[in-house]
Amino acid sequence: MDHIIKLLPELNVAFFETLIMVGIALLFAIFIGLPLGVILFITDRGLFLENKYVKQAVGIIINLIRSVPFIILLVFLLPVTSLLLGTTIGPMAASVSLSVAAIPFYARIVESAAREIDKGVIEAAVAAGASPWMIIKHIVLPEAKPGLITGLTITAISLIGYSAMAGTIGGGGIGDLAIRYGYYRYDDTVMFTTVILLIVIVQLVQYFGDFIAKTVDKK
Repeated sequence: MDHIIKLLPELNVAFFETLIMVGIALLFAIFIGLPLGVILFITDRGLFLENKYVKQAVGIIINLIRSVPFIILLVFLLPVTSLLLGTTIGPMAASVSLSVAAIPFYARIVESAAREIDKGVIEAAVAAGASPWMIIKHIVLPEAKPGLITGLTITAISLIGYSAMAGTIGGGGIGDLAIRYGYYRYDDTVMFTTVILLIVIVQLVQYFGDFIAKTVDKK
């Protein structure tokens, strides 16, 4: 117990580093992944902005990024991270790779959530002369809101796992603490503590994500 108390400052730092990494990646997922997911949906066959070339181009880029295992993506993006931030270690540096991984992941979830919308509602809006932006703003996004929130929850939980992996290359966070103490120093107490902490974080994220999704679901 005394050992854990002595490590509390480092645990606190690692916890907030994980929150920073996941938070930044989630912001990029929302501001870039969400629009990309909407583009994938509205350019699909039979929809109001059907365009197979745009859909294929965006789909190929997303699939290329998603096909790369995250640990390889981490290493592959090190030169880009160094160019952007001047360093390849720390939570901010790890956020670059996490963001790149989060964007296509969430984009596909957004597309899937939008597909659950009743096509008749969209067709009625098109027939009434609604503009594409109005359809997206007043039909697509509101109708898909529960799925979007659930998808964001899934993305956040995945990013927590990825952030732990980022600790293997000096990304900081709980994963870094687990590697330094639990693996290199054979400290089972620290390893057990970090695992419990990760489980608690994931459970809290899942609970609040489900709660918000149920709250906004008016079906």
